[in-house]
Amino acid sequence: MTDLTELVQHLGAPRVLVVGDVMLDRYVWGNAERISQEAPVILLRADKREERLGGASSVATMLQALGARTSVLGVVGTDGDGFHARRIITDLGIDAEGIVADPDRPTTVKERYIGRAQAKHPQQMIRVDYESREPASAAVEQQLADKLAAKIAEADIVLVSDYDKGVCTPGLLRVAIEVAKARGIRVIADPTRGGDYAKYRGCSSMTPNRLEAGLATNRTIHTHNEALDAASHLRDTLGLEAGLVTLDKDGIALAHRDGRRTVFPTRPRQVYDITGAGDMVMATLGLALAAGADYDAAIRLANVAGGLEVEKIGVATVTRAEILADMLHAPFRAAERVPGAAKVTGLPHLITELEARRRNGQKVAFTNGCFDVLHAGHVQYLAEARRQADCLVVAINSDASVQKLKGPTRPLNPVEARALVLAGLQDVDYVTIFSEQTPATVIEAVRPDVLVKGADYTKSNVVGADFVESYGGRVHLADLCDGFSTTNLIERMKAA
Repeated sequence: MTDLTELVQHLGAPRVLVVGDVMLDRYVWGNAERISQEAPVILLRADKREERLGGASSVATMLQALGARTSVLGVVGTDGDGFHARRIITDLGIDAEGIVADPDRPTTVKERYIGRAQAKHPQQMIRVDYESREPASAAVEQQLADKLAAKIAEADIVLVSDYDKGVCTPGLLRVAIEVAKARGIRVIADPTRGGDYAKYRGCSSMTPNRLEAGLATNRTIHTHNEALDAASHLRDTLGLEAGLVTLDKDGIALAHRDGRRTVFPTRPRQVYDITGAGDMVMATLGLALAAGADYDAAIRLANVAGGLEVEKIGVATVTRAEILADMLHAPFRAAERVPGAAKVTGLPHLITELEARRRNGQKVAFTNGCFDVLHAGHVQYLAEARRQADCLVVAINSDASVQKLKGPTRPLNPVEARALVLAGLQDVDYVTIFSEQTPATVIEAVRPDVLVKGADYTKSNVVGADFVESYGGRVHLADLCDGFSTTNLIERMKAA
């Protein structure tokens, strides 16, 4: 995973244009308490209502969370849902100038009812759709085409998210592909199911799933070879740079025009909800390609992000920090013989673990650092940190973050090695990674009872000190062990 870790750390902020069907996903949550007296149906006692972006706007949301500079081109109605969807898009920092309001069609809304049994184990019970599948009118199509050229000029890649709600007409896609090709920009399409794939001819690539690819090529896809044959067929008939077929738990099949034919497997996951997995694969693949990655690396990264998405309920975003943490932990999941490997975890799982501990009355201590070359001073420091609470979380800087802090020659040990060494210590309960320059985001998520830093700091310059004290937590400045310094240790090793 080391090459993927480096890729994530150097993705930058590519400019991505998403063309497609803007939607609003509405979730109604509640407890499925009993059977209704009116009919033999489950009665849902609703207690929460939530709205997220769906369709092409979901892809844009995922890209934004992954650090892209994102813009959307699509259609909403002039109704309240359309106004609300546009407001969410702009509030997220996504460019919405390419969105056209059409008074003759409703904003597409997917309303999901999520029931919990005995206040746990949420499951989707039913989905209600409000939509029009009619193609956009000639006037609306022309408005979109007029905006398209200017938006492509500002993009590093174009992603087409076609949910068959009328935006991705053959005419509009023809303009998108021709303008992008003239500028040397890739176009990646996530196609609709069972439609006319001729409208995607000339795209760089596509990401149909197993069923969609089977319908498009008039075949059933069960084996890897069948998936590769379908990918090759789509590549050749549509003039693609690379044919892809997503295979859910089996990974992604690639048939490149240079002769590569490979299925990239994904690892088993605890699947809670597959909703949005395809959008996440599309978003991550596009982001990686826009950042200069090859298809192989982009597909492997998309597998990781898609796997993280299905571990969440509904259409959810994934961050670079979560991807880094997951890749760090991946080599150790099957290596239970490695002492402490299970302590290395991503932020979402860490929060779940800490919530369980807090329900049992436990307190949480937190510290952070590079921990590049572990020495006796570190061990003593971590032991003191652990004594401040019932468990200790250690957040470590990613490799790119260490380089920014310490210079291009550091770290000496990659983040995987640093994490595993820390996890082997008895006083460390959890290890997680952060890629930012400071641990502020992790501290806000963990909300430690005690924030620990070395005595060479003052409380005023400890990141997160004010936040922790704002809810009654405290800051502890731990004693340092004289005579130990990572920098001095490295210099002595060099001299030796």
